[in-house]
Amino acid sequence: MLEQLTQIIQQYGSDAVVKNNAIPNEHNDAVLNETGNSIFESLKNLASQNDMSQIAGLLQAKNLDQNNPLVQQITQNVSGSLSEKFGLSQDVSNGAASSMIPQILSSLIGKANDPKDGSFSISDLLGALAGGNTAQNNGIMEAISTYGVHFGLDQNADGKVDLEDAAELSKKGGLAGIFGKLFGK
Repeated sequence: MLEQLTQIIQQYGSDAVVKNNAIPNEHNDAVLNETGNSIFESLKNLASQNDMSQIAGLLQAKNLDQNNPLVQQITQNVSGSLSEKFGLSQDVSNGAASSMIPQILSSLIGKANDPKDGSFSISDLLGALAGGNTAQNNGIMEAISTYGVHFGLDQNADGKVDLEDAAELSKKGGLAGIFGKLFGK
């Protein structure tokens, strides 16, 4: 997950950071790395608040809505971090973040919605955000997907348990709601 994010940031960071005269060249790589860390931490913080529905909604969209509160929050977090860590003016950090974040998130959305692109999977993202073992999380997700219909986890009655169902259940109590339904609590 982090590798894919880093590649996307390198791709879209060229104009916003490398070609930006207001950002000293010796900081280019560090600014790009911090951008990735800040995006990931923003998503991780949201996941820790048991609100995977916003992340799921963002990744399932066909196109990026730049007015989405999550997009704005990530942009502000990246801008603040760049300003604080590299002493960039608020205008410079806002400009760089506002230029990069929509492109980066649009690329992630495209990868998440492209069945032919195996470089990015939502289960990898969920595992990374949960901070756990990806293989273990994949096993848990597979078990929930396989058996979840029998435990009432299929919130949209489409015959499978997927990210849409998890998003709906997260609105009803986060992971506690999912596991409460699964274990009858």
